[in-house]
Amino acid sequence: METAISHFKEKGVNHFIFGDIYLSDVRSYREEKLRPYGIEVVEPLWDLSEQQVLSDFLESGIRAKIVVTQADILDRSFVGRTLDAGTVEDLPEGTDPLGEKGEYHTFAYAGGPLLCEVKFDIAEIKKISYDINLSDGSTKTYEYWQAVFAE
Repeated sequence: METAISHFKEKGVNHFIFGDIYLSDVRSYREEKLRPYGIEVVEPLWDLSEQQVLSDFLESGIRAKIVVTQADILDRSFVGRTLDAGTVEDLPEGTDPLGEKGEYHTFAYAGGPLLCEVKFDIAEIKKISYDINLSDGSTKTYEYWQAVFAE
């Protein structure tokens, strides 16, 4: 993380922009970690309703595909799907429709502020796992389905 921050600081970056909506612990963590480097955390979607953010996204023309899912919440069939109203409708009950709790992550490849479409293909979908050391000293293993882009 320090290497990445240093890279951007050398380029004159003073702000990092995130798309969080309401997870105050995530925001606090980022602010705590970035403050010593003089980086200000900017959260333009903060405290907007999920419905407003979802509606704005769907109307924006931005095209995004789901490229990672938390395996215990969304199966591999969601990887590669376009994030649209139909996909949101297919999410299992209890899943945050915006993936705010890490249920899924997307790759925006066209529309909105992107001047041209980013061409890509998914070569395969693989299952990966990470052991995360928690603040209480315990370790938890998280498994994900992840798209591997073709070269």
